[in-house]
Amino acid sequence: MARQAAMDGNDLRQCLRLAGGGTLGLFVCKLMAWDNGAFFCVYPMLLLGLTPRLDAHAVRQFLAQAVVVSLEVLVLQGLFGDRPLLMLPLVFGLFYHRFALMARGPLFLYGALGSVFLSMQLHFASYPDTPLYDLIASNLVAAALTVLIAWLMFYLFPDVAPRPPRVPTPKDAPSRRHEAWLGAIVATLSFAVFQSFDLRDSLSAQVASILVLFPMHWHGIRFAGRIRALGTLLGCLVGLTLQLVLYDHYDLLPLVTLAYWIAAFYCARVHVLERGVPGIGFGALTTLAILFGQYLTPRHDLFFSIAYRLASVCAAVYITLLAVFLIHRTLNRFSATRHISHS
Repeated sequence: MARQAAMDGNDLRQCLRLAGGGTLGLFVCKLMAWDNGAFFCVYPMLLLGLTPRLDAHAVRQFLAQAVVVSLEVLVLQGLFGDRPLLMLPLVFGLFYHRFALMARGPLFLYGALGSVFLSMQLHFASYPDTPLYDLIASNLVAAALTVLIAWLMFYLFPDVAPRPPRVPTPKDAPSRRHEAWLGAIVATLSFAVFQSFDLRDSLSAQVASILVLFPMHWHGIRFAGRIRALGTLLGCLVGLTLQLVLYDHYDLLPLVTLAYWIAAFYCARVHVLERGVPGIGFGALTTLAILFGQYLTPRHDLFFSIAYRLASVCAAVYITLLAVFLIHRTLNRFSATRHISHS
C-alpha cells in the first residue's frame, strides 16, 4: 500500500484525536476502576479511526448498534446461554444481517462496529462467571462515553480543510451476496471456536478474526490478514517498550497516561499515513488499547500477556485466512454468489 510522503494538517488533527480520545478513555476507566476496560479503550479507537469525519449519521449508527448488540446478547445468553448449538444459527443470522449492510455501503459503520461489538460481548458472555448485566452496562456506558469523547476531540482538534466524502465502490448483487455469506460464515466459525475452547485471554485474537474481514472479499482479506499480524506485532512491541519504560510504576495513572498518549500518537501516525484504511497502524492501535484496557492493572503487568497476544492473533489470522480462502472458492462455484473484483 502506498503511503503519503508526510502528514498534512488534517492528518495531524486526526492523530491528535486518536491519541487524545484513546488516552481519555483509558484514563476514565482506570480512574473509576470500571470492569471491561477494553470497551472503554477500544471503542474510541474504532470510532475515531474508522470515521475521519464525525456527523450525526455516524453517531446514530454507533449508538444504535451498541443498543442493538446489548439487547441481542442479553436475549441470546438469557435464553440459549447453556445451549450453544441452538445459538449457532441465530448468531449466523445476526452476523449475516451486519455483513449484508456492510456490502451495500450506506450503513457500513453500523454493520462493521456491530460485528466487532457482538463478537467481543459474545466472547465475554460465554463464560458462566461473567456478570451479564454488568457486561451490558459496561458496553452501553462505554458507547455513550465514546461519543462524548469523539465530540470533544473533534471540537478540540477540528480538520483544517474539508475532507472529500468517501464514494462506495458499486457492486453487483452476486458480489454483495458473496461478501455477506463469506463474512457471516467466518464470523460464526470464530464464535464457535471461541465457544468450544477456554480462550478467555484471547480477546485480541477474537477481535482480529473479525477485523480482517472488513475488506469483505478474498483479495482484500488476504492482504488485511498480513497487515493485521504486522499491526499486532507493532502494538505488542510498543506495549512492551512502555512496560520497560514504566518498569514497576505501572500503577501510577498519570505516568501510564502520558506514556500511553505518546504510544497512541505514534501508532495513529502510522494509521493516517496509510490513508486512514484499517492497516498496520489501526491494528497497532486496537492491540495497544486491548493490552492496556483489559490487562494492565496494579496487580497485572503486560510482560506475560504480550507474547500470548501475539501468538494467539497470528494463529487466529492464519486460521481465518484459511477459512476465508475455502469459503471464497466454494461461493465462487455458484453464479448467484460469484464475486467480481471491482478493484
